[in-house]
Amino acid sequence: MKPSEINSKWKQLQNKIASEFDSEIPDLKVVLFLIGVQELGKGPKKYSKRQKEELMHIATCRLLSEMGFYELEGLDQDGWPHWKLTKKIPAYTGLEQEMLLKSLAINYFADIYE
Repeated sequence: MKPSEINSKWKQLQNKIASEFDSEIPDLKVVLFLIGVQELGKGPKKYSKRQKEELMHIATCRLLSEMGFYELEGLDQDGWPHWKLTKKIPAYTGLEQEMLLKSLAINYFADIYE
């Protein structure tokens, strides 16, 4: 996708999530958190700051697994997924990282919202 297409679809995704949750427009961190909660599969609940960071990490690994960078290793005793790096991630700029994660998040939610 071109950057303009990513930005357009990202805005659509943000608006759909905001409408679904009757909330403000979510930023990338919030979207990653939601994906992490979905991947954890324990539903919405109160999470500590550390758990929220771990949920965003789970989401990032899950999204980057679509490109072959990570592979699900398994679940720990508490049911949290653990991922292993399978190939080196290129040194993307901050903007490139953001656009990549937005693009992958758009694809992740495509089945839900389209």
